[in-house]
Amino acid sequence: MRARADKLAGGVRSLAPVPLSNTLQQAWLKRGPLALALLPLSAVYGLLQGARALLYRAGLLRSVRLQVPVIVAGNLLAGGVGKTPTVMAVVSLLRRHGYTPGILSRGHGRANVDEILEVQAATPATACGDEPKLLHLRTAAPVVVGRNRVAAGRFLLHRHPEIDIIVCDDGLQHLALARDAQVIVFDERGVGNGWLLPAGPLREPFAARIPLRSIALYNAPQRSTPWPGSLGQRRLTGLVDLQAWWDRANPAPVAPQSLQGQPLIAAAGIANPQRFFDMLREYGLNFEEIALPDHHAFSELPWPRTAEHVVITEKDAVKITPGRAGPTHIWVAALDFHVDAVFEAELMALLPARPLRETAHGSPSA
Repeated sequence: MRARADKLAGGVRSLAPVPLSNTLQQAWLKRGPLALALLPLSAVYGLLQGARALLYRAGLLRSVRLQVPVIVAGNLLAGGVGKTPTVMAVVSLLRRHGYTPGILSRGHGRANVDEILEVQAATPATACGDEPKLLHLRTAAPVVVGRNRVAAGRFLLHRHPEIDIIVCDDGLQHLALARDAQVIVFDERGVGNGWLLPAGPLREPFAARIPLRSIALYNAPQRSTPWPGSLGQRRLTGLVDLQAWWDRANPAPVAPQSLQGQPLIAAAGIANPQRFFDMLREYGLNFEEIALPDHHAFSELPWPRTAEHVVITEKDAVKITPGRAGPTHIWVAALDFHVDAVFEAELMALLPARPLRETAHGSPSA
């Protein structure tokens, strides 16, 4: 069995591309030679970013308010910190409070970035982006993608007049769209080396105090910045067969430990593949890693056709239909992300009071 796994591993290593962003991601954790060399570019970026923010504060550029409340779940750091699972958790939270939410996203990685498009179950990830497709499949909420968030929001409300609140997946720096609340998500990196792009990971300067109408959520074991905030709880609910995952049949997930001792490959085309691999190893799994660039297209499967078992993320599963699996058994790692009662109370407190509407008997209700 060991020899067989080693033979398989050799095939994996020859086929697995190494993400070019890894070097930069590592440089952003400290103020080393590469970060220092990029610092002049960060100064230019900072001037442009600051000038744009000043134009909005001065009213020379205007933020447009939609007719329903808007919550933005975003991050200060480049790269994935857990925005998409945060959006899922916020959508679930809002439904518990009687809201009918819709979702906006830019749709990174899609072919036509300027097109405004509503995501359907049959929409290819190449047309809408992998994260919006995953959001629609997991939440069943209406999802619209578009670079222009204001136009996309209007399109969403026109198509779905029942929506009474919008959650934006990313868009913290998209100041053209006014928002009622911001959820700023961090992972264990905190603010990295504290420098702006490209010398550091920050999209905007880190302030001493959290911005108004904002709350911080940490997708990490503990707070990683001085800002107060809640800890999100991310857990693996189990492994789901790819066909069943696409059928949305809600089968009972298989315990990860059931694959112990099997020839196993784990593949991840996300911003931080190592976090995914580390999570699987917590369940005692031994496997060969295939770390792929974020938003990897999976136009070709990156593991040998002879692979017996492969574990992938849900973000990657939206780009691999079951018919492409061949003899390989592909498992999808199903994750849940929970927020605590403090986060829930703080977020609801930021939202405007809901208008009264008439019931069927003519009396007002919330």
